[in-house]
Amino acid sequence: MDEEYDVVVLGTGLKECILSGLLSVDGLKVLHMDRNDYYGGESTSLNLIQLWKRFRRNDKPPAHLGSSRDYNVDMIPKFMMANGTLVRVLIHTDVTKYLYFKAVDGSFVYNKGKVHKVPATDMETLKSPLMGIFEKRRAHKFFIYVHDYNETDPKTHDGMDLTRVTTRELIAKYGLDDNTVDVIGHALALHRDDRYLDEPALDTVKRMKLYVESLARFQGGSPYIYPLYGLAELPQAFARLSAVYGGTYMLNKPECKVEFNEEGQVLGVTSEGETARCKKVVCDPSYLPNKVRKVGRVARAIAIMSHPIPNTNDSHSVQVILPQKQLGRKSDMYLFCCSYSHNGKFIAFVSTEAETDHPGTELKAGIDLLGPVDEIFFDIYDRYEPVNEPTLDNCFISTSYDATTHFESTVLDVLNMYTMITGKATGSSPFISHPAMSKLFQEHA
Repeated sequence: MDEEYDVVVLGTGLKECILSGLLSVDGLKVLHMDRNDYYGGESTSLNLIQLWKRFRRNDKPPAHLGSSRDYNVDMIPKFMMANGTLVRVLIHTDVTKYLYFKAVDGSFVYNKGKVHKVPATDMETLKSPLMGIFEKRRAHKFFIYVHDYNETDPKTHDGMDLTRVTTRELIAKYGLDDNTVDVIGHALALHRDDRYLDEPALDTVKRMKLYVESLARFQGGSPYIYPLYGLAELPQAFARLSAVYGGTYMLNKPECKVEFNEEGQVLGVTSEGETARCKKVVCDPSYLPNKVRKVGRVARAIAIMSHPIPNTNDSHSVQVILPQKQLGRKSDMYLFCCSYSHNGKFIAFVSTEAETDHPGTELKAGIDLLGPVDEIFFDIYDRYEPVNEPTLDNCFISTSYDATTHFESTVLDVLNMYTMITGKATGSSPFISHPAMSKLFQEHA
């Protein structure tokens, strides 16, 4: 360990493992350390006994739930957009050789007390029970506009500059009502709150197009895919990638103290009396608590059930988004079902940005949609973001995982960090397009 490295990465969460892999592929000498004896950090996967130890403080789950090894419960469950940025990173780095994926069965939205399939195309809007006949016509025209929109072709802009026109102004042009706006903004464009309405409409249109393009990848019920054997497969796959390109991994390393010189610049990382010298440190917020600030909390519930989530066409894997206005909240709520055991049990998650100290009460609207549950666990965790200046101390700290059940915000953080660390922009790199994209889905669908 007493060597010099270009980068020391602390923590084996997904963000840190992606960066470790990318930096190793770039030819940097990388040392990756974790205080835990397992991969994944906060985004790890637990079996039944581990789940009971974490939330019930004992290692004796009820016998009727079956074998502990039959369970694979992701602690930070998130879907991948099938045509999204994370998939492009997987393709670019060839990590797909270590992974298999499954298509997620359904994408739904909560509206006026009921769960509905998310209409993603102009034809689906005409069939959707979410809207009346006149609203369907207006929405149909709007979806056609979004489908035809090409940022580089002014003929498709209908005289509007979407870098200046707000989403609110664009929607007003088509006369859409608040319920339709909820569906578009939160279930299709995947905004977490309503601030997007007063921001340039281009971002919302791009998000909608990504949703539809991802949906087209499988011609299935949702735009999402998921690692076949659980989310913990992702950090492990990037760890293998890093190792192939010369990265060194050390688990179960206590303390991992970051050392600084008199100017406050990082010198290295010390553990068990040995110091790995380095030029830069990449880590999650827990390793440098004096360089981050608390920006919120996530409330979540994990439920073990004997059935799929009701009113989702018996989908074994599904997302349901509950827009903030439908619940009288400041932020959206998410239902997620994908992790399941091999003995007929389903694992469902309910999550939201915490607004109180009572997750059971706060998550009730989502939990009520689950139907009967066999067991349920509640949790609140803090979210942090860095406050340091990386150009001064050479410390690059990831933000905590948010309440969303998809990876788009996670990957944006990773790519922003990659650009700060290396000085390389990802916008014109192979992250954006790659001929192997279709190969991933043919082999792993």
